[in-house]
Amino acid sequence: MDIIKDLEFHMNKAIEYFMEQLSGIRGGRPTPKLIEDISVDYLEQKLSIKQLGSISVIPPREIQISVWDKQCLANIVKAIESSNLNISANIEGNLIRINLPPLSQERRLELVKVVKKEAEETKIKIRSSRDETNKKINHQLEQDEINKDDKFRLKEKVQKLVDEKNKEIETALGNKVKEIED
Repeated sequence: MDIIKDLEFHMNKAIEYFMEQLSGIRGGRPTPKLIEDISVDYLEQKLSIKQLGSISVIPPREIQISVWDKQCLANIVKAIESSNLNISANIEGNLIRINLPPLSQERRLELVKVVKKEAEETKIKIRSSRDETNKKINHQLEQDEINKDDKFRLKEKVQKLVDEKNKEIETALGNKVKEIED
């Protein structure tokens, strides 16, 4: 039954990637995940913002970065402003303040479309993994490694796993859409 474990591994990787993508998409409230992985040029290296300072959220719509080395302030601001988030940052001493404007209805709809597209791409990856696994199962049957009963049992397990993972994706999608619309 290594086939099933292999399938589950690939599906979990796809869902893990999907969750990472979701965490980088802005919802109605600010989150450190929005900026923490932005790459910054610092001392001839590429470092993420989370490696250069501590990030905190000041409700309702502000993110604050307390930078450990004052020399990297300008580089962090430049990286944030050149990201695709369309936000600006202000420097105050060792702090960088990012005020997130409220999302317009048009922007919310765009973000919902992006999130749904990510979910669909993940489902496609999962279906592709399922198809590959089913081919392996059929190949094992042809090679007389398993019998017909085993084939049907394995295919049943595969489909059950696919259904579980799709439900996981739908739940995450629903939560993110709700977050964007709040």
